Amino acid sequence: MEEKVELFIKQLTPDVYMMDEGHMACGYIVVGTEKVCVIDTMNGYNDVKKVVREITDKPIVVVNTHGHGDHIFGNVYFEEAYLNPDDFDLAEESINMPEFANACKDSGMKMPPFKPIKEGDVINLGGKTLEVYNLPGHTAGGIVLLLKEERILFTGDSVNHHLWMMLKHSLSLAEYAKSVDRILFLKDKADRLLHGHTAGFDDISLLTCLRDGVQEILDGKTENDKDFKWSGGTCRQHNFKVLEGKEYSQTDEYVIYYKP
Repeated sequence: MEEKVELFIKQLTPDVYMMDEGHMACGYIVVGTEKVCVIDTMNGYNDVKKVVREITDKPIVVVNTHGHGDHIFGNVYFEEAYLNPDDFDLAEESINMPEFANACKDSGMKMPPFKPIKEGDVINLGGKTLEVYNLPGHTAGGIVLLLKEERILFTGDSVNHHLWMMLKHSLSLAEYAKSVDRILFLKDKADRLLHGHTAGFDDISLLTCLRDGVQEILDGKTENDKDFKWSGGTCRQHNFKVLEGKEYSQTDEYVIYYKP
């Protein structure tokens, strides 16, 4: 891709690196003794493979948490990537967006094939294992990955500070609530989480705080909600609260955007 956006690399632990592409999207690098995993490749403005090669020469496994362009476009620098099949159609729609399709044509690059990944799969990197769990809601094929040894949960956009649930491919809030309830046991297996648009670690309590916020909407406690205008029209926004005394990567508002 010709356009360049600055990529900020931050080492979070001895084996986990965060990539922040112009504060637009985040991806992660997890290094094991045998392999390295890239979780989300962001917008494609930067050669993520080159970044990985500056850290290690181990074989690379690429996993996309869901099919939106700002998490998969950097796949163009790799030979293959894993994605939940429930997001294959969404990924294809993202890839066919004229701006990205034309950029690929102009640069002579193309997206590699997707390989399926699903709940129950385990990625063994050697001394580091990533367990895959489905979390549909933001998209139908959203997944989260638990780095078991370091008690870190990678959530993509399925759990974050600004949950977008008003998109065409988003499920209902009721369906999302059931999805979160099903994986709530992960709060006992992880201490911190890393999502797709962050400045660093969030306490794992963000998972339950977000779930509580969704329940407030489902229960009709929306008297303070406001309209939010975005490129797809107008939706509603609901602020939810986080816990006092816990560490979060941002201190601004925490919001769920949803269909009216």
